[in-house]
Amino acid sequence: MPLRQKPLNILVAPNAFKESLSASDAARAIAKGVLRGLPNARITEVPIADGGDGTLEAVITGTGGRILKARVTGPLGNSITAEYGITGDGKTAVIEMSRASGLALVPPAERNPMHTTSLGTGELIRAALERGASRILLGIGGSATVDGGIGALEALGVSFLDRHGKPVDHGGAGLLAIETIELSHLHPKLKRVEILVACDVDNPLTGPKGAAAVFGPQKGATPDMVKQLDHGLERLAAMISQTTGRKFARIPGTGAAGGIAGSFLGLLGARLRPGSELVFDLLKLDKIVPTMDWVITGEGQIDFQTQFGKGPGMLAKLAARHGVPVVGIAGSVADDAGKLSRKRFTALFSLTNRPMDLATAMQEAPRLMERIAEQVARLMRAGMTPRR
Repeated sequence: MPLRQKPLNILVAPNAFKESLSASDAARAIAKGVLRGLPNARITEVPIADGGDGTLEAVITGTGGRILKARVTGPLGNSITAEYGITGDGKTAVIEMSRASGLALVPPAERNPMHTTSLGTGELIRAALERGASRILLGIGGSATVDGGIGALEALGVSFLDRHGKPVDHGGAGLLAIETIELSHLHPKLKRVEILVACDVDNPLTGPKGAAAVFGPQKGATPDMVKQLDHGLERLAAMISQTTGRKFARIPGTGAAGGIAGSFLGLLGARLRPGSELVFDLLKLDKIVPTMDWVITGEGQIDFQTQFGKGPGMLAKLAARHGVPVVGIAGSVADDAGKLSRKRFTALFSLTNRPMDLATAMQEAPRLMERIAEQVARLMRAGMTPRR
């Protein structure tokens, strides 16, 4: 009499497929396909993110939290509604800078980091503090600003004053006028709150690899603006160092998101950590992965860079430590992914099953995802060996 096969425990944990599928939608499609090929599989869905777009949804879904809304100041100074989240235990607020101060909120013709402000990001943090959050996870990808975070800090009670004792202008232009930093009205709850900044770049605050030089042009800065902004960030760093004693301008990562990472470290004592690491901690993936027989992950493109801080690459690294095989599914698998496959992934699959343009592939992504997941499951079933 043949031994009864034990159901496979499969973790389905994809990243978002940009402009096509959210991480949650991708997870549902994969799970549906897997169950067609392995009807008795035990599926655990944990959508993931790496600190950028999709972090809010992934963490809130994975922790059973709530998504909330607040009226904040957009990057152009207009009033907008932005979302933030509180994890299921009520302790951690998840904030994506792009929701309040993102480049996507600014029409291309109006992109000018001398004027765009991070004020709304600080207003979201303030709203989270009022909700009782004791920890802030700040995802800083996709920002429209190079204001050194002075807008966000203003919303939290920091005063940046000019030589006349008046508040400086919003935007990068305000950096050039700062003469005094006043902390007497700093939000009282910040003394008891841990701030974690999801940072996956190593750019320092200033210099040829700094916030202004590298990220300024992406946000509309001309060469002359880049020089002014870099000078303003140098001034800001010097004044923060005078105020708190922290020297941070050369620390890798402090130039992220137009310098907000640096100012939050310098003034608020924030910690900069890789985004995937922060998200994985909240989702408790280090506890889930060792209990699995297989992991299925994915994102829009898997290439050699996937191993450097991206969610699927970091998940594959975690799984490898526990001897759990990993399948990666992507919209496209680059030629240079072979080395990555040998190191961390058991197998890599592309969604497309015939020649098609990008628009068609994105439109058909759910169906294509289910199809490839079913085929992956059939291979798993074929390779199953009875366990005694």
